[in-house]
Amino acid sequence: MNSKKDLFAHKSKTWDTESGSAQSAKSITELIVKNIKFNSTMEVMDFGAGTGLLGYFVAPHVGKIVAVDNSPAMLLELKNKDFPCELEVLEKDLSVESIDKTFDGIISSMTIHHLEDIEALFAKFYAMLKPDGFIAIADLDTEDGGFHSDNTGVFHHGFERDMLQGLAQKVGFKEVKFETASTIDKPKGTYTVFLMTGVK
Repeated sequence: MNSKKDLFAHKSKTWDTESGSAQSAKSITELIVKNIKFNSTMEVMDFGAGTGLLGYFVAPHVGKIVAVDNSPAMLLELKNKDFPCELEVLEKDLSVESIDKTFDGIISSMTIHHLEDIEALFAKFYAMLKPDGFIAIADLDTEDGGFHSDNTGVFHHGFERDMLQGLAQKVGFKEVKFETASTIDKPKGTYTVFLMTGVK
C-alpha cells in the first residue's frame, strides 16, 4: 500500500477550499438526505472519503461513518475534522482489497470515475450492505475529459446514467434512480454531477 504513489498528496491541503468541493458536497448531501431515511443507529461507509467533506455533512444524521480511501494525505486532512458522530478511518484500496463487515449504507462522491471496473465495485458494494441497505453515489455525467487538469488515475470521463443503472441492477440493486445533484464550474466548462441511489 505505502509504496504506491499517492496521486492526491499534492491536492490534500487545498481540497476543501478549491474547485467548489465544499459547496458541491453540501448540495450532494442535501439530495442524499432528501432521498434516504437516516437514523442515529446507522453505520455508513464513505467510499473514497478523501478529506471527509461528504461524510462530515452526513455525520449528523447517522451513528457512525467509516471513511475509506487509499490516499494517506487526504485521510490525514480528514482526521483533523471534528465529526459529530463516531468515526473510523480505513486506508484501503477497494479495487484490490476488501472490508470484512457490513453497512447500512454506502455513500460516495466523485470517486468511482477513478476506478476501472465499475461492475466489480458495485458487486462488492452489494455484498457489503445489510439487507435493505442503500447506495448513494455522486459522480460526473459524461464529459469531454476537460474536468481534470491532469487525467492521471482517471478511468472514466464521467458516466452515462443508463449504463450505470444497468450495472447496478445487474449485481442486484433495486429502485435505482438518478437526480442532478450539483454543477461544478471549471476553466474548460460547467460539469453536472448526478446522485445515483439504490437499495439492496
